[in-house]
Amino acid sequence: MNKLIYLWLAVKTVFCTCQPDHRTNDFKKVKRHYKISKIGQLPAVASESSGLAKGIQPGTFWTHNDSGGKPELYLFDLNGKLLDTKPVPNARNTDWEDLTQDNAGNFYIGDFGNNTSHRSILSIYKFNPDLNSTERIDFRYQSPASLSDCESFFYRQGSLYLFSKNWGKDHWVKMYRLPANQGDYTIAATDSIRINAQITSAALSPDGKTFALLTYGKVLLFETSGDNVDFSKPKGCFRFSRKQSEAIVFLNNTDMLMTNEQGSIYQTTFR
Repeated sequence: MNKLIYLWLAVKTVFCTCQPDHRTNDFKKVKRHYKISKIGQLPAVASESSGLAKGIQPGTFWTHNDSGGKPELYLFDLNGKLLDTKPVPNARNTDWEDLTQDNAGNFYIGDFGNNTSHRSILSIYKFNPDLNSTERIDFRYQSPASLSDCESFFYRQGSLYLFSKNWGKDHWVKMYRLPANQGDYTIAATDSIRINAQITSAALSPDGKTFALLTYGKVLLFETSGDNVDFSKPKGCFRFSRKQSEAIVFLNNTDMLMTNEQGSIYQTTFR
């Protein structure tokens, strides 16, 4: 079964282009030249990297493994050297899918993978490594679809923005918003957009003006407007065909770092 899934993903990735997004959603073509470079290999312990966040020291990053991995965060450098391991107390890796952080030193770990739609209550762990404390944010969908799956989110101004993976045949990606505080929430979609690709990770630029959605085969960029985060301002789209890519983080306001579940580290640089 896994071989069939990987074959399907490989085919989807190869034939994934930005043309449908240019036509349907008026995404602009990225005018600046961009270069994608493989710059390293993740440490062996991060065998299924599925989320990225910056470390305190420049050139260092945190990641975690996908479903079934240990409830731990791994710090690595761009040479792929493992620098630190942080166990997350009072947490379980049912299906960890993405990682984000706020400016107060908290990590948010999205334990909300739901490929088979058998989970009715999903969780996000709010982990403070300095205090070695974990809070839990539970949520459910107000109108669960047959495939209520999410693998991507980011933090902005006290809120967490989640994006459905888009397994359905209608290709609608839904955006959800919930408070970044401990609690039990019921959430409804705040916006939606048609994208013919599966969303696997999300990231917000340091200036808060751009957010990116990583898919199997491309990256979609959106502009934020004031306090509004929605799909109303498509900014750009570029191809990124690098196997099962499932984690993205901004290095600055334009350049990005991505990893895939095969352990490769890539950098996208704009000129």
